[in-house]
Amino acid sequence: MTAITQDYQITWEKLPDDYRLPDDPVDNINQPALAAALTESLQLARKISANALTTTNYGICATLNNRMVIKAPNWAFIAKINVNREEVTRSYTPQLQGDIPVIVMEFISDTQETEYSVKATYPPGKWFFYERILKVPNYIIFDPNSGSLEMYRLQNTEQYILQELDENQRHWIAQINLYLGVWQGTRENRTGKWLRWWDEQGNLLPWGAELAEQERQRAERLAAQLRAAGIEPED
Repeated sequence: MTAITQDYQITWEKLPDDYRLPDDPVDNINQPALAAALTESLQLARKISANALTTTNYGICATLNNRMVIKAPNWAFIAKINVNREEVTRSYTPQLQGDIPVIVMEFISDTQETEYSVKATYPPGKWFFYERILKVPNYIIFDPNSGSLEMYRLQNTEQYILQELDENQRHWIAQINLYLGVWQGTRENRTGKWLRWWDEQGNLLPWGAELAEQERQRAERLAAQLRAAGIEPED
């Protein structure tokens, strides 16, 4: 499948098996934790179907004028892949192996600002690649330190437009029927700002530890009610 944009001929080709992927560390120690938290709550809420794919610092590919371009967003959500998961263990090629990502997210690093790069010449910047090559409908840029959340949506002009937060300081993402917002708290020894999901009714999608705590509190309330009725609960 081929398209033309910004003097690029775009083809969707599988990454060659002998292609050497970069083995660079992530830019910020918080990035893997933030990504894992986003995926976990979706999984527990059963919002990820069997043929969906979430990625973390994982290569998404396109071939521009016969030269491979690989970008690895800090987090991405692909609603449907049409190949076996074994075929996308190293990288993912939209159009060839499944849908264009619904969302890509970048967590601002300590030293770089490549999240905003509109560089059009080869190799193109991240912004240009997501907007003009992949045409991802939702682009999120999040600063874990300040809690700044920017959501850009691809409009009819085929350009990203910054979206305003709603009255609850969240963004509605129609493609997955969830709100995205910033939450302050602690998870796995990190206290700070996190990206969280809320459903249509405004209910926070919990993490596993939160579900376990809710269950413990329910058990304690039930035990207290039984004792109040003169019944000693079983261990």
